[in-house]
Amino acid sequence: MSKLIMGALAAALVAAPVAAQDDAPEQAPVVNAKAEKKLAKRLEGHVAGEPVDCLPYTRTTRATIYDETAIVYKVGSTLYVNRPDRGARQLDDFDVMVVTHRGSTRLCDIDTVELRDRSGFYSGTVFLGKFVPYRRVDAS
Repeated sequence: MSKLIMGALAAALVAAPVAAQDDAPEQAPVVNAKAEKKLAKRLEGHVAGEPVDCLPYTRTTRATIYDETAIVYKVGSTLYVNRPDRGARQLDDFDVMVVTHRGSTRLCDIDTVELRDRSGFYSGTVFLGKFVPYRRVDAS
């Protein structure tokens, strides 16, 4: 019986570090100061609204990548900033975005964006997060 107890104790000791790793906080995201500065400049004169799950993709007139930081979609006069839930490190403003969405006319936070370099080779995938709308503040 002592072999059974010793075996259980050994298994518990081996599993303990794994459980501790699961509780460890996620690594802080890499901050690309240059891209953050460019994004802040783009958002000057705009005020953030409540995050939304989706945006009307068919009305999007422009999408701009900010390296390792965010994708900004322009819909009418509103800018929607999406900071991906996963894969933001893959964002590169020289890449082309290939959007995979669920067959609707909206782009949502459950969709993914595949990145291709200019020669068409795969360079990464990002998993979209919530879209934060930024609207221009009246100058009056």
